[in-house]
This record gives sequence, structure tokens and C-alpha cells, in this order.
Amino acid sequence: MERRLIMVSACAFFVAGVVYSAWVPGQFASPAVDAAEGYLSELAARDQPWSRLFRLADVLAGLAVVAGVALAPREPAAWGGWLALTLFGVFTIADGALPLDCAVVSDPACARGPLSLPHHLHTLTSTLASVSALAAMVELARIWRTRTAVFLAGAYVLASVLTLVAVIAAHFIGVAQRFQVLVIALWLVYVAARLLAAPHSVRDERSPHVIEDGRGPAVLVAAGMGGAWFHWDAVAAGLAPAHRVIRFDRPGLGRSPAPHTPPTLYGEAARLAALAPSHPEKVAVIAHSVAAWHAEAFARLHPLRVSRVVLVDPSCRRKPGRGTSAPGRALGRWLPAFGGTWAAAALARCFGPLAHRLAGGGPDRAGVYREGKVLAAVAGEWLAYRDMAAELERVRREHPYPRVPTLVITAGRADRCQQRLADALGAELLRLPRAGHQVQLDAPEAITRSFNGK
Repeated sequence: MERRLIMVSACAFFVAGVVYSAWVPGQFASPAVDAAEGYLSELAARDQPWSRLFRLADVLAGLAVVAGVALAPREPAAWGGWLALTLFGVFTIADGALPLDCAVVSDPACARGPLSLPHHLHTLTSTLASVSALAAMVELARIWRTRTAVFLAGAYVLASVLTLVAVIAAHFIGVAQRFQVLVIALWLVYVAARLLAAPHSVRDERSPHVIEDGRGPAVLVAAGMGGAWFHWDAVAAGLAPAHRVIRFDRPGLGRSPAPHTPPTLYGEAARLAALAPSHPEKVAVIAHSVAAWHAEAFARLHPLRVSRVVLVDPSCRRKPGRGTSAPGRALGRWLPAFGGTWAAAALARCFGPLAHRLAGGGPDRAGVYREGKVLAAVAGEWLAYRDMAAELERVRREHPYPRVPTLVITAGRADRCQQRLADALGAELLRLPRAGHQVQLDAPEAITRSFNGK
């Protein structure tokens, strides 16, 4: 999927380069605009016959640039260049939305008349687009260090200087600006070619992020949807004096590498089995929210490896239903690749910490919710929710729950579904009416008490 996303990004840049060159044939359709002296923007002036077509071309080119950057693989060292390229796309869209009133250079009489605010704003957006393109080319050429990038960046610097001189001299403005715009179009096509020619990304095969504290009987902690290891610091501190506490981040979450495939219930149960001590040593499992399903499946599939189960405010589906929809599954397959793009990085940086705080997770002390892979992983778990529920129903039909001590901790108001779950598992039910869903943060002692006998 990563390669397909790169191809979509490259296609967007290629389309942007082609559409941005619409002036090449289009200038012959507007003979009133002086090709040597007039601005290219005059082709899209409101008083020109093909104004709407040229304005549409600018808007489409800008949108294609923004889409190309959004879906391009993230290069942390080159963030400034990609940001400048995004701004170029945005200001190009503004150019199309704010056209000149008339061809001011080709028609001097027009310049003497009253001019609208969009006309004056067009001058600003065109200047900002040119400056953004210059910054993008210079910065990316510095990072990429290829002959083509350096050549095009140098050509654009020369074209910009010539355009500035032409504007000051009020002569050959059209020639200089056409050279400048042509270099931008070539640069966009070069970016597309570079994306396609880049080697395939190497998958990060690192193991999930795991933290172990203390010594003694093993306790495996599974965080809820989108959770991270540091949410369980207080619980780990309370158990570590007498237990070996194993915390981990699922793929894409916390400090674990990005996932390769969407999550499944069987896959998460297998992950718990891999992290648990080898047989015959048994492990106690603490699982929060949707991870309670993972823990229950693990206990049912590996009954001889479990000593105790604590389900903390577990997810509970009141009625069996269908799995994830076909569009949801298709989107879920794209999410791991999307997590490595600039769009995911930007969304996570803008909204990740706020969403984490609103969900009751408190401050993002580790800064992990500012990463695109985490955003994509959380979305992937949310999309897989219904499929996991359906898989759990199948596991429940085929595998009995083992006779192990089980505690179900519920937060807030009494929930009949969680009561039925506790009854079905033969579990003790502990209600915490004053705690929120993040019990491990609001009342960690309620979790550790059952282990420490207090």
C-alpha cells in the first residue's frame, strides 16, 4: 500500500505540472494579452474571454500540489521544503480564486480605473506563491543534493531575478515570468519522477515497545484503544514491588513501529501469548477497554497460561452485529501506509494532543500523540472494532472460558452489559461510580488492590 500511495502522490504532482502549464497553448487564445510585456495572470483576468478556464487551471494545479504533498512519504529533515511547497499550492489556489480585474499591463487604460480588492490581493498571493516556490526548491535541493534539483533551483533563482529586474524596468515582464513559471512546472514534474524512482520503503521490523518493571509473578498489561504505556505508570509502580509488570505498545501506538496490516482479535491474542512467559509459568492479565476482548480471547485460546484476569471498564457490545463494512476494511488496509505521510503528521500534530486530553488521557508527556503513525493506528483500531467483536463471538462459541479468578471493574454508572459479561465469565464485579473510563489514571489503587491483597 505504501508504494500505491506514493504513486498517487506522484500522479498528483505530474497533473499539477501539466495543468500549471495551461498557459502555453492558452496564450494563443488571448491575443489581447501581450506575450512579451504582459503578466501571465492577465490571461485569467476577468475581462479576458478564457478567464474561467485559466482560473480553473490555477485552482486545480494548486489542489494537486497540496494533495501530492499530503500523500508524499514524510521526510523529517526536509519538512521546511515540503511546507513551502504546500504554501505554494495554497497561494496558487488563491491566485485562481482572486483574479485580476483586467489586463493592467497590456491595457494601460484599465490600470487607471478603480480596481477591486481581489485585484490587489492577487498581487500579494502571486508574490507569496513565487516566494514559496523559491523556498521549496532551494530547501529541497539542499536536502536531496541531486544534479537535477540543484539545476532547477538555480534556474528558478535566475528566473526570479530576471522577473524582478523586468518588473522594475517595466520591460519584458511576460518573457521573464514565462521562464519562471516554466521552471516551476518542470520542478513539479521532477518531484513526481523522483517519488516514482525512489527505492521501495523498508519496513520497520523492530519489535513492539515493551517495558518491564519489578520481579516476581508476571503481570501483563494491555492498554485500551489508542492507549500507551505511560498511562499505566501508577499501576506499574503499585505492582512492581512484588510482581514483574510487562507493559507494551501495540504496533503504531506509543513508541512501537507502525503496523503493516490492520489489527485483528486473533492477532492481538497471539501478541499477548508472545509477550507472556513461556509455559508452564502463568501470567496475570490486566486489560482495559477494547483490550479486554484481546485478554478474553487469549484466556480462551491459551487457558493453561493464565493465572488471573482483570478487565478494566471493558468494552461491551450489547447485541451481536455485523463486522466492519467493506469500505471500512478497505480504508483500514490503507491506514498503515497513510500514517507515514505528511497529511497524517500534520493532522496528528494539530489535533493529536488535544484529542488525547479530551479522551481523558491527560497531557501527552511522551509526545507520541503528535505522530502520524499513532493517529493512523488509533483510526485502524476504531475501524477494526466491529470485526473484533464478531471474532470474539466466534471464539466464545468455540472455546470455553477457563476457571481462573476474574475481576471486572466498571466505571461511572452501572452498565447491564458489563454485568452480564461478569456473570458469563464467573467474575467478581467491582463498581467505581466516581471514576472515569481511564480507571488506571483515576483510581489505579482499585486495580492493584486485588493483587496486593489490600
